[in-house]
Amino acid sequence: MASKLIVEAPYEAENQFESSLGQAFESLQLNLRPPFSFSLSIPTPEQYSQLNRAILHGILTEPHFAKTHIKHLHGIITDGYALFINLLIKLVHQLYPKLLGSVKSQLLWVAEEMIYVLGIGFDALLVSLLRQINGGDFSDGNLWLCLKMATLMLDKWQCLLEEEPDVLSCALYVFLRVLADHCRPNRPIDKNFETLRRLEVHLCVKIIREEFHLCLKIGRDFVRLLQDLIHVPEFREIWKDLMLCPSKFNTLKFLNVSQLYHTRTCSKYVLLRINPQMETKLRFLMTYVKLGQQKRHQVWFFQKFLVESDRETVIVDIVRFICCAHHPPNEIIQSDIVPRWAVIGWLLKSCRSSYVERSVKLALFYDWLFFDERVDNVMNIEPAILLMVHSVQKYIDITHNLLEFLLHLVDNYDVQVDNKGLIANGVSSALQLLAKKGVIQSFDVLTHCPALSPSLKEGLGRLISGVKS
Repeated sequence: MASKLIVEAPYEAENQFESSLGQAFESLQLNLRPPFSFSLSIPTPEQYSQLNRAILHGILTEPHFAKTHIKHLHGIITDGYALFINLLIKLVHQLYPKLLGSVKSQLLWVAEEMIYVLGIGFDALLVSLLRQINGGDFSDGNLWLCLKMATLMLDKWQCLLEEEPDVLSCALYVFLRVLADHCRPNRPIDKNFETLRRLEVHLCVKIIREEFHLCLKIGRDFVRLLQDLIHVPEFREIWKDLMLCPSKFNTLKFLNVSQLYHTRTCSKYVLLRINPQMETKLRFLMTYVKLGQQKRHQVWFFQKFLVESDRETVIVDIVRFICCAHHPPNEIIQSDIVPRWAVIGWLLKSCRSSYVERSVKLALFYDWLFFDERVDNVMNIEPAILLMVHSVQKYIDITHNLLEFLLHLVDNYDVQVDNKGLIANGVSSALQLLAKKGVIQSFDVLTHCPALSPSLKEGLGRLISGVKS
């Protein structure tokens, strides 16, 4: 039987979850039309689950009966909508890219209904939908989702602010990153795209100006994302205030940008820019594939997610994910499984434009700049040093370029005297901890490398010893 939910590909295995929704609907279809008979007896967990599945399928596939189905749902709920919302999250996680256009429209409609009734877990549902917004994707479907989610955040602003403000901080992270693509200079735009872009800017500026405490929750990556938008007038003004007049944000706890630098960004934010399909493939590559056997997996991944030129900006998000959100256990690190540094090296070589390459390097080194052993994780900084060390023999250009970029960051990322010292101390602390933890046995492979210029080796030596230039 043809699916009413998804676009089916030839020879594709049946999705068990999608089938379970259809089967529940077929078996209970006669009970989904009014007049409803609400029994005084309590349904068994299985009966309750089947009815939730049937109603969900009805809402998604019968838009003309959606209001009837939602009234039925309100009448039978006994768990604060927890099961129903978990089904929605599973649907988004497993099936969103394959869903029919009409089903996606119904999905966004019912998500808004779950906010209205304050269903248990509606925040997680919204976050799962935000994860489906793909970076560098200018397809009609992706731009439609951007429009719907930005509109929803603004329409439900007060409710979200009072009930689940973290959703707004997640939305800010997503749309700041998306705007870096949407506001790229010299990109051709039409009226609809310009409308979307203005809406996204309005949402982000509203969150930053009115609820700056949500930016503090994001931490240092808020600054990284914001700096990609300083060519946009609204964000240029925000940047100036952030650096020169922090009191304008009316947040008592915020004194200066160094507070953001000192706050490590939680991995939940980094995960927002990697959709579940990409996450699954990347984790598989770095958990089960042996070094030397990864090429066909990398080719498949590139063809699936990165082949279009606009999509290469997502490499920045992938590198951030690998550094901050994929921390393999020691048994994997000590095995012959593809290490994180090797995947990042491949991604770095996959960059086709210089500005993306620079952003990838910044994503790789970002936690180095503000490293503090008390709050930061050595696993965030491990891939960069191992990539530099392991590239010395065959890919000295990678080692040279990365080391040169790191030294440039130390001198130029933030030239304010206090912050420049903070960054130099952060990089020195990172290097010293890498040696202390045994991630690298000796820096001699870099400081005594004849292929590296004396100035690079001298600059690295100063950072290792903690001596300021």
